[in-house]
Amino acid sequence: MPFAYYARLPAARKRIYERSDAIERIELPDAAALQALVAPLEAALKAEQRTEAERLCVSLATGIVSRLETAPIRVQVLAVRPSSDWGELHGLYLPEDAGKTALIKLWMRTAKNKRVVAFRSFLRTLLHELCHHLDYEFFMLEETFHTEGFYKRESSLFHQLVPKAHVQADGEADM
Repeated sequence: MPFAYYARLPAARKRIYERSDAIERIELPDAAALQALVAPLEAALKAEQRTEAERLCVSLATGIVSRLETAPIRVQVLAVRPSSDWGELHGLYLPEDAGKTALIKLWMRTAKNKRVVAFRSFLRTLLHELCHHLDYEFFMLEETFHTEGFYKRESSLFHQLVPKAHVQADGEADM
């Protein structure tokens, strides 16, 4: 079932949306090797070590794109989320432009209370922004849409990277 905005799209964009929606999983070769980065990333975030969290996010993103043999990506972890009357910005994907490598920006603190965000939310934001990159560079979609397939791809990456025992011990509901 397409999201409501689908009805307003022109036919060419609907075809892209439908292609995106049909892709429900990203098979990540040797995902187990990247699982070793998950616990240190969680620890760095909880210890409020922005530089270490950024280093680990870079390693994780680089590991994913290299395993998928797709274009490189840069990652920046910044402090407090930007906000306005529309809410808070959790992450931002900036595609490759004029020869500059694509960039993911993540914020590790909430705008209102300046608290470090929950680990799973932070990791899912990284994977969400990475899925935008993969839409362009791996799936060769002309546009990246938030479709049900998009969210399933994000979830598939999460479940390949986060060991089942960690998910169960965490107790947070899956998104």
